[in-house]
Amino acid sequence: MKNVTIAVLRGGPSSEYEVSLKSGAAVLNTLADDYKVVDIFIDKSGQWHKNGIPMTQANALKGVDVVVIALHGKYGEDGTVQRELDMLGVPYTGSGSYASALAMSKPRARFSVQALPMIKLPDHYVVREDDIQQQGDCEKVAQDIFKRFGPPYIVKPANGGSSVGIMIIKSIVDLPNAIEFVSKKEGFPVLVEQYILGKEVTCGVIEKYRDADYYALPPIEVILPKNKDIFDYDAKYSTDEKQCAQEICPANLSKEEKRHIEEAAKAVHYALDLSHYSRSDFILAPHGLYFLEVNTLPGLTEQSLLPKSLSAIGANLKEFLEHTITLALERK
Repeated sequence: MKNVTIAVLRGGPSSEYEVSLKSGAAVLNTLADDYKVVDIFIDKSGQWHKNGIPMTQANALKGVDVVVIALHGKYGEDGTVQRELDMLGVPYTGSGSYASALAMSKPRARFSVQALPMIKLPDHYVVREDDIQQQGDCEKVAQDIFKRFGPPYIVKPANGGSSVGIMIIKSIVDLPNAIEFVSKKEGFPVLVEQYILGKEVTCGVIEKYRDADYYALPPIEVILPKNKDIFDYDAKYSTDEKQCAQEICPANLSKEEKRHIEEAAKAVHYALDLSHYSRSDFILAPHGLYFLEVNTLPGLTEQSLLPKSLSAIGANLKEFLEHTITLALERK
């Protein structure tokens, strides 16, 4: 595999652009000494660049054997770039186009996993642009939500990641403004869900790893700083210790809880027909394990959760990348 030419896609037109740049840089730095690596930067308008020169996807990928997708959010995780790579016949790491699109849509992903016996789902309501047009304003939609389930609420984009645009709302009075704010910032649809109090945990899954068809990495417990109610963008990536969450790996869990979360993460990965790797987020509450979302291209920065769980089992980013690149080449 040493003669393989690897392209790393980073940047992209999503609100997770900065994180993608860092994930891509981590991949490039990890592989640069042993492989021929091509840095493909995608700007916020969606234009591809190779060696600083704007060019088409086909020209940028000439001579490339496999692509490591280090994009996050829109374009990278919604199946778009995967569809383009499929059309060009270039293998890539991560899930395919359809599975990526399915997982990126939180409502569709939840519908697909709702029958899994080991997880529960928070009550939720998907606010679409048509709802606002039909009912006149966000206030009427908020009242409809209140009739179904009460506060506190989590309001966030239905298609997004890295907790961009997420808000916690403790009163019905504030819900209309929150829906309007999130829709203007990230677009429709907007997901309003019941706030579940419990431990926030996340668990990665890698396919065909360490003699397992689906290998679950150690779950990580996320402990929020005192001034935070939710695991938002700042809690994930801030360099300010007061703003940043603690990430405990392995998590402080009983053997039964650990096994439960690992089995749930593997079941979600399988149910959504994901490929190579994923990371699922849950709330472990006294009354059950609640599924929140799945990440098909989780962050690979030094601050990201997946590299921390790899470290906990004595693995590293290079080993992980080489494994997923091998899986991608096998899928060719």
